[in-house]
Amino acid sequence: MKHQAAPALDPHADIVDLTAAIVDIESVSGNEQALADAVEQTLRENAPHLEVLRDGDTVIARTQRGLAQRVLLAGHLDTVPLAGNLPSSRRFREGREELVGRGTCDMKGGVAVFLKLAVEASAAPVDLTWIFYDHEEVAAADNSLTRIAAERPELLAADFAILGEPTSSGVEGGCKGTMKLEVSATGVAAHSARDWVGDNAIHHLAPVLERLAAYEARRAVIDGLEYRECLNAVSISGGIAGNVIPDRASAVLNYRFAPDTSVEQAEAHVREVLAGLPVEITVTDSAGGALPGLDAGAARDFLAALGEDVSIEAKQGWTDVARFATLGTPAVNFGPGDPLLAHTDDEHVPLEDLRTSLASLRRWLDVPA
Repeated sequence: MKHQAAPALDPHADIVDLTAAIVDIESVSGNEQALADAVEQTLRENAPHLEVLRDGDTVIARTQRGLAQRVLLAGHLDTVPLAGNLPSSRRFREGREELVGRGTCDMKGGVAVFLKLAVEASAAPVDLTWIFYDHEEVAAADNSLTRIAAERPELLAADFAILGEPTSSGVEGGCKGTMKLEVSATGVAAHSARDWVGDNAIHHLAPVLERLAAYEARRAVIDGLEYRECLNAVSISGGIAGNVIPDRASAVLNYRFAPDTSVEQAEAHVREVLAGLPVEITVTDSAGGALPGLDAGAARDFLAALGEDVSIEAKQGWTDVARFATLGTPAVNFGPGDPLLAHTDDEHVPLEDLRTSLASLRRWLDVPA
């Protein structure tokens, strides 16, 4: 099938109009090409001060002015699947105007702010790298930052990074680590009318659930930010028929741990919580967290530009700031939209959030309003 030409994006348009235009280019994970084409075209035609590179469906643009510091600003182009929420629309609700549609919050509002600033910030006090990347909403192995970090790590080099995740235009420092584990139990299959000759594997999971229900999660305060850990069963499977005692059953656990805990320590903790139970524990996926990163020089300058009234909280989920932390780059989350609305059918962003995020970053980068 012949690929259609990228829709035009106007970086000089009002930030709300630009966001709507970006939202209306459908880009569910795996289908980011049209939006990547549009972003690339916009930068090449409107930002002569930037070196523009293309890597798959990731667009990288950077200044090369030889300044003392480099700051990287990254936003992912993809969204989760649609829920009848495209094209975008506007509404007035509860005293405020909102832009509604898939990606408005997570995180095309942030992408729009970054794209507009990439064109405007030709004389910023620091060198800038802008990354608009693909496959964030799917497996970590498919995330283009994984590939770029492995193949071209110099493109991610920076003294400080900002990820445009929704934070209601506040700052969320660092992020928690995440781990998925499969807890398996075995038994002996039998006819359910003669259960005494079998051994029910599902029942062996009962003490696992009891321990999880009684579990008191840790709250870790790091650099003044509180990270709330969470350990939960997120799915259970087992059984083959309504008249068969199952000989295998499993539960999938998800552990969200504070960034002062390593992946190895996280696994050891879960094993300690379930110690002595007749189950097998296998880690199926894991990613470490990121410390707040607010003490870096560029981070302090950023916070000072935002002003004393900006909220500063811990990021309670996992985001790609962890990737930058692994590279030794302190990073924070900052962008328009309420993170609790990400992935919801009623995903939306207040128009004021878009304007506030843009104004804050303009102030920091010395860009005239």
